[in-house]
Amino acid sequence: MKLSRRHFLYLTAATIAAPALPSIARAQAYPTRPVRLLVGFSPGGPSDILARLIGKWLSLRLGQPFVIETRPGAGGNIATEMLVRAPGDGYTLFVCTSANTINATLYAKLNYDFMHDAAPVAGLIRVPQIVEVHPSIPAHTIPEFIAYAKANPAKLNMASAGIGTVQHVAGELFKVMTGVDMQHVPYRGQSQAMLDLLAGQAQVMFDTVPASVQYVKAGQVRPLAVTTRERAQAFPDLPTVADFVPGYESSAFYGIVAPRSTPGEIVDLLNREINAALSDADMKERLAELGGSPLTGSPGEFSKLMADETEKWGKVIRAANIKVE
Repeated sequence: MKLSRRHFLYLTAATIAAPALPSIARAQAYPTRPVRLLVGFSPGGPSDILARLIGKWLSLRLGQPFVIETRPGAGGNIATEMLVRAPGDGYTLFVCTSANTINATLYAKLNYDFMHDAAPVAGLIRVPQIVEVHPSIPAHTIPEFIAYAKANPAKLNMASAGIGTVQHVAGELFKVMTGVDMQHVPYRGQSQAMLDLLAGQAQVMFDTVPASVQYVKAGQVRPLAVTTRERAQAFPDLPTVADFVPGYESSAFYGIVAPRSTPGEIVDLLNREINAALSDADMKERLAELGGSPLTGSPGEFSKLMADETEKWGKVIRAANIKVE
């Protein structure tokens, strides 16, 4: 039978499109059962709060429960390893943080390669930090603080929530870029570090905005600058460190990743839904309460952010010779 040109073109187009049908159908069907959303830190913290916010949104939009599972320990490494060992079927996701990009260099022996074994899905928020000092320190600006620290080498205690935490590496980056000499004092968590800063046992901390805001507003600590390239919404009058130390930047970020083998069409579906959440007015308000700004973008853009952060903190950790005890 002789085919008409129109019939031939129809068959050709159908043949070309056929391989794409299974992947399209797979994305349309997902999810058909509950999705596990892993959190690497204790309940009640930013990772857990974000997981519950985005999990509720995705549950409503996609019609299946997104079940939060907290597995704290080892700076988030326990939950991260669970993620990379899970099947790449879209039914196990993980709230990643800046800790993942720090841990890549901080820990000499990990059972995974985060940048290789995790598939970036979407960013959630980016949270600024504040350079804050005890009121007894006679410095009200970053230049004044640098001058005071250089006039008193090794006499200032720099508090952090622990070795390799975002407060620690932010302070070490500041030391490297300014040449000041401060003593790092790690604590078992942010709250203990803050207590000693309030008491004057520590003199400076590079803490996140949500953890610091009440103490700043009460005048119990003095803010000098924010660590992001742009001013923070919560403190619009505060300058940035980069205004005085060009190129300086530090922040805490949160996002969603999946196992590396997760199908691209599922990653893209989740990315679209998460970006929709971050554009929602009510969600923006909740994120602002956490002190962060939405981190929208494609999986590729989120991947670049993670790669850049891994490289930056790797250089800082090696330069400062930071080691986990």
